[in-house]
Amino acid sequence: MKFLLITLITHLPDPVTGRRRSTTERFREVVDTAVLAEELGFDGYGVGERHERPFISSAPPVVLSHIAARTSTIRLFTAVTTLSLLDPVRAYEDYATLDHLSCGRLELIIGKGNGAAQAQLFHVTPEDQWERNREGYELFRRLWREDKVTWSGRFRPPLVDAETWPRPLQQPIRVWHGSATSRDSVDLAARHGDPLFSANVTNPIEPYAELIRYYRERWLHYGHDPADALVGAGTAGFYAARTSQEAVETYRPTFDARIAAFRKVGVQPVFETIEDAIERSSILVGSPQQIVDKVLRYHERFGHEVMHLSADSDGLTDKQHRQSLELFQSEIAPALRRAIPSRPLHRPSSAVTT
Repeated sequence: MKFLLITLITHLPDPVTGRRRSTTERFREVVDTAVLAEELGFDGYGVGERHERPFISSAPPVVLSHIAARTSTIRLFTAVTTLSLLDPVRAYEDYATLDHLSCGRLELIIGKGNGAAQAQLFHVTPEDQWERNREGYELFRRLWREDKVTWSGRFRPPLVDAETWPRPLQQPIRVWHGSATSRDSVDLAARHGDPLFSANVTNPIEPYAELIRYYRERWLHYGHDPADALVGAGTAGFYAARTSQEAVETYRPTFDARIAAFRKVGVQPVFETIEDAIERSSILVGSPQQIVDKVLRYHERFGHEVMHLSADSDGLTDKQHRQSLELFQSEIAPALRRAIPSRPLHRPSSAVTT
């Protein structure tokens, strides 16, 4: 199994202390955590894309470029690139450039994105968001693969023998499709023979397992070899300690503060107590063996080879955060790597010289 850390770069007060870092400090924390992730042996580090409060992740190519300069081996993920909001030509230019700056370490996760405010900012409607995502991706993948592109669509001006520069280093790049609830993104991934990354954060396991089942069904429908299907899955939170009692009591203030924040903005939480979340959600809080057992139970339903954890301290002290990640890599990751074989995150290419 492969393991990523992912951040959406929320910019909120610490849920326990109430202190909010400055914007500069928050960006520095994101980059420093990526450096730590490489040091500890994580396979990838992902930066989300949001264009509304409370996120400051509106420019993932910029953040990932800085991380690329501070690291040398870790794979760099977008989580997700919101192609429903972006001009695919401009997105291509940004990410082809980042592909070179990272020496071919880039991996894209695309999706339509969430949030009414950012949709309004980019004049995207609920009626056209999925079509924008599909059209944007199909143009993006052609731009990545073809030196000259002639194309027309609904949401941007047509292209005639268009050339885009720089040409990418990885040929082709692997593009994952992020999915939380919709069959549209699942079908798009299966149609193009691309991997699927299930959000697996908000709800119990059942709806996510159903979407992954549907992905494999559509994969076969489009004529792909079932052995080539590739699935990743997220988690709703993480804290590991030597005993389950220590883990639960340390993480409880963080969880309770999150629930209070949901209620403050009128969102009814799906899991109201940390005990319920540990029992029914994808949150990984407990001893190393408990976490291993839970991931294996999810793997029985998902068949996933890649998993992400939150990169953020999220109410933990810096010491607690680091110790938890160290414990994950020293005891949890080795057990899961032995139990769940996985393919390399990158596909070998003659164009990549890392």
